Amino acid sequence: MNELDVIAALHARRSIRSFLSDPVDRRLVEAVLADSARSPSASNTQPWKVHVCAGEARDRLSRAFLEAHEAGGEGHAEEYTYYPTQWQDPYLARRRKVGKDLYGLLGIAKGDSEAMARQYGRNYEFFGAPVGLFFTLDRALDGQAAWLDLGMYLHGVMLAALGHGLATCPQQAFARYHRIVREHLGIAASEIVVCGMALGYPDADAPANQLSTEREPVSGFARFHGL
Repeated sequence: MNELDVIAALHARRSIRSFLSDPVDRRLVEAVLADSARSPSASNTQPWKVHVCAGEARDRLSRAFLEAHEAGGEGHAEEYTYYPTQWQDPYLARRRKVGKDLYGLLGIAKGDSEAMARQYGRNYEFFGAPVGLFFTLDRALDGQAAWLDLGMYLHGVMLAALGHGLATCPQQAFARYHRIVREHLGIAASEIVVCGMALGYPDADAPANQLSTEREPVSGFARFHGL
């Protein structure tokens, strides 16, 4: 194992918001998911489930998402609480900064709600990626362990994709439209639709992909005891 490659992958991973239309071979998607399955989980329970869509299945789903989005999302709601009910700093400041930086790259002015809505709608086009992944959990796993495990698996997918020459964008935006996902992909009511992810080849020249997010230094979030 080349240790430098592991560190380089952690620093190279990005949330890509513009993909090339080049198709991704099924065997490559399977390799990404298989490699990611080495992610840790509580007592090796491996609670994650993945639903993959591409081609016409992806296109039909995208059209349904966009129709609901353009109608204001009326009648749709997430099954779980994702963001805090009340924001506070430093988390609010970080959130605002990444939004400002992204919209700046895209030429979207502050207060331009229509342009912001259009950009948010790009989520429902998978940002142009040819493959969409949807991650679910069994409702019977009602503790916190499965959610933590899925988070680790998601990061594994993102790093494995990078190792196979692909790029990703994790997308919680799909959770609001879980009923649409269920209908189109035949997902049972016993599964919680947690999030989605775009998968494909990045468009290196796209303005959105020039976004470079900041990270807190270790001194900002770590405390050492006895070391």
